[in-house]
Amino acid sequence: MSPKELTYIEDALSHEKFLKTQCQDAAKNLQDPELKAYVEQFTQKHQQIFDNFYNLI
Repeated sequence: MSPKELTYIEDALSHEKFLKTQCQDAAKNLQDPELKAYVEQFTQKHQQIFDNFYNLI
């Protein structure tokens, strides 16, 4: 893997980590159980994407 490709993956990891954190924070503040569950699904999806990028390294 080239250094440039590694940089792209590192950027993607950072973005996914940020998005996951944002979803977690939003879910903590939601009162509606259905909406909270929906946002928690996004949290899990961003974790899966993060894991997929991480496995490329």
